[in-house]
Amino acid sequence: MTTNLHTKSIEEVLNTFQISSVSPAYSTGQNWGEKKNSQTKEVISPAIGELLAKVELASEEEYEKVVSTAQETFLTWRKTPAPQRGEIVRQIGLELRKHKSALGRLVSLEMGKIEQEGLGEVQEMIDICDFAVGLSRQLYGLSMHSERPDHRMYEQYHPLGLVGIISAFNFPVAVWSWNAMISAVCGNAMIWKPSEKTPLTAIACQKIVAGVLERNQMPEGIFNLVLGDAKIGSRMANDKRVGLVSATGSTRMGKKVSEAVNARLGKSLLELGGNNAIIMTEHANLELAIRAAVFGAVGTAGQRCTSTRRLIVHEKVFDTVKEKLVKVYGTLKIGNPLDPNTLVGPLIDQEAVKNFTNALEKVKEEGGNILAGGEVLSGEAYNSGNYVTPAIVEAKNHYKIVQEETFAPILYLIKYEGSVENAVRIQNDVKQGLSSAIFTDNLQQAEYFLSHAGSDCGIANVNIGTSGAEIGGAFGGEKETGGGRESGSDAWKFYMRRQTNTINYSKELPLAQGIKFEI
Repeated sequence: MTTNLHTKSIEEVLNTFQISSVSPAYSTGQNWGEKKNSQTKEVISPAIGELLAKVELASEEEYEKVVSTAQETFLTWRKTPAPQRGEIVRQIGLELRKHKSALGRLVSLEMGKIEQEGLGEVQEMIDICDFAVGLSRQLYGLSMHSERPDHRMYEQYHPLGLVGIISAFNFPVAVWSWNAMISAVCGNAMIWKPSEKTPLTAIACQKIVAGVLERNQMPEGIFNLVLGDAKIGSRMANDKRVGLVSATGSTRMGKKVSEAVNARLGKSLLELGGNNAIIMTEHANLELAIRAAVFGAVGTAGQRCTSTRRLIVHEKVFDTVKEKLVKVYGTLKIGNPLDPNTLVGPLIDQEAVKNFTNALEKVKEEGGNILAGGEVLSGEAYNSGNYVTPAIVEAKNHYKIVQEETFAPILYLIKYEGSVENAVRIQNDVKQGLSSAIFTDNLQQAEYFLSHAGSDCGIANVNIGTSGAEIGGAFGGEKETGGGRESGSDAWKFYMRRQTNTINYSKELPLAQGIKFEI
């Protein structure tokens, strides 16, 4: 671990985005709150265990300022033609291109994912901006034929108002952009509460957006940022002024958000836990399958909602797959996320490390066998204490710990016998339903996996791993994953309210269903 490399990178990146040693608790775009020396949060790099900066946490009063500003601005922003809103987003995409290297590196420093993944996350933001720009001219409604003569019937979509975005540490900027850019072209004002573990990347994004707004002489309050802990998230979930709350995180967190939003009959969009599986049948291309499984299991140190948690392998190829996986895991370079040779960076913090070790203890108690990894690394190169060796565990799907999502690089190796139907049954036998994949060169097996009787997940891939979704498709899952859909396809409709309109251009007043009502 070369600390000097980190120190130099920290200084360069923070200076690029003019992030001070203590940042204020909120921003309404071009304007930032005054520093009040209120409650602060230290932001510690999971890679080196050293302080990056501090941020102030918003008070109730500061939250109110943000909401009031957003409400007022929404009244103007919703009148702005959608293609003009798209032009603002287009310019944001251009600025992200200019800052891709610095922002990607900041993601790596603050979150711990390797730099290639940090750059990939920023590219996702650029891609969603491009998608949203095109969408700004395609917010289509439908026209329907009325049963009444000389009547026209159609539907249209209007902005919701305020959209709250609660994002998680593992994708500190990309998931915000999925929501914010789509929501912006729809005409809403956004309030973003990032994870308290990764506020600096949020500040950097806010400054990029603020520059675009200022150059275009746009009002403050379109894109808003509030730094805070779970109390701010709870305040947002209970706030009747926030028409939609989009929350990404654990199932436990999502249930709390859902209960609060549902109690006030608001809208929630939930992207929660995953317990994703790859099925390898006897007809799998094992070279492709092994590569996909390793990236899915150890990419982002197993801290993706789409990380591969379970590998369900046919008995005929089970021993071969096990041998190949153990061999590959022995070659993984773990360490400095800014080192281009590193494939596995640190976990986010000590709590994540504890969850990793606890899960391995539990699976051993249930009868699991650790085949590789499972250690917490120490020494000067790993002085943050957040580095672990990714683990492979031979296990059974019904083990209690296997049924849970552990946000860490643990891959459960599960053998199945007989038909692909048995494998799918094992895959579906968990509470979560986000991402899934099958590796097979057999057409019948692939089609069964994608059929109504196959995978019950929101994402189902053939000969592709569980991680790495493109922004063009709607992203989300079923069951305890929450049912939400973000990003591409027609996910934009969730950020708007649907209205059905009927226009009578006759001189009569016929009633629907042929009802007669004469007065």
